[in-house]
Amino acid sequence: MPKPIIALDADGVLLDYHVAYRNAWLKAFNHLPAPKDSNAYWPVDRWDVRKLDGDELAHFRGFFDEEFWRTIPAVDGAILACNQMHAAGFELVCVSAIESRFENARLENLRNLGFPIHRVIATSSSHDGISPKAAALSLLNPIAFVDDYLPYHRGVPESIHRALITRETNGTPNIGAELGNIDTYHQDLLAFSKWWLENFPKLSS
Repeated sequence: MPKPIIALDADGVLLDYHVAYRNAWLKAFNHLPAPKDSNAYWPVDRWDVRKLDGDELAHFRGFFDEEFWRTIPAVDGAILACNQMHAAGFELVCVSAIESRFENARLENLRNLGFPIHRVIATSSSHDGISPKAAALSLLNPIAFVDDYLPYHRGVPESIHRALITRETNGTPNIGAELGNIDTYHQDLLAFSKWWLENFPKLSS
């Protein structure tokens, strides 16, 4: 019998994009930004950085390369959470809104960190009113999908348990009527894992 699948977002759920963004800024501008708001949702608000545009923005984006996507650190507790779910008999699949050319780098990143994840599905980040992950999730048919970005739950089949990671709240996009589409809310993946393993027998009965 195949194992039931739990689909997991990467940045903000498995991996600490905030830290990676700061390190990319250091490489691009030879300056390590100071912390500004530890409860900011977006990295541009979390760190003391200026808004970029034009050639300067293009220069910065050039550092979001294979090396960047291969070396993002784990969110605190995320590896433990994944090991708990894996040990309980679930297959974990990362569904990430990144360009397909970085799919292997993302998988290598997760494997090098020790995540029990053997598959990454890259969906790109473009979408027309629904989640760019919705089609992939429909095909994958997991029992649960965990993401920290509310719009990426749009169009996800109702048969899939939709869990929202709330994490930092200043400037969060996770507000409004669409919260009604979410089944459960959790501070981080470790909190989800604890809740899921306690409640899955009831949900599946």
